[in-house]
Amino acid sequence: MTQILDPKVALKVQKAIRQAEDYLVIAIETALDNCEYSKSGDKKLEESQFNNLLRVADTTDSPEVIKNFICYQVGRDEKWGRGKKSLAAKIIQDIDISLKIRANQIVADNPSSDFKYIWIQLIRRYIGYGSRYLKYLNEVKGKANSSVVDPRNAEGSREQVETNSKDGK
Repeated sequence: MTQILDPKVALKVQKAIRQAEDYLVIAIETALDNCEYSKSGDKKLEESQFNNLLRVADTTDSPEVIKNFICYQVGRDEKWGRGKKSLAAKIIQDIDISLKIRANQIVADNPSSDFKYIWIQLIRRYIGYGSRYLKYLNEVKGKANSSVVDPRNAEGSREQVETNSKDGK
């Protein structure tokens, strides 16, 4: 994979990748809030599994290698979920569709840029934000008054969770 040699193009590409960050955060948080995967017990998806995925993403320039690692993890145990509604399936779908579309948009705006370089940068950030959010979810789930944000619904918006404290109960 090549870096972008023209400094002006490289700066524009980096800016476009940074501008995609909100989308990346929302996409992975929505997946973690809505997909099927082990959220408790001895089969719970831990941050270490996400960090292993992030390490693979950081050491390869191939989206296929990353997807292969996810499939390997699914084959090992059920922590990532199984089936079409699983977290694993959603991450692979996001890599193949929405992150690829974002990378193509950045390339369309910067024709002399490297598509694969941009795509892998988006994937790495997406997975990294997932690792952070999973740490948050694993720490606050089931602990009273620990949550600082409402979960995202399937469309990516924060759900407004009604609480009894509003009524003074």
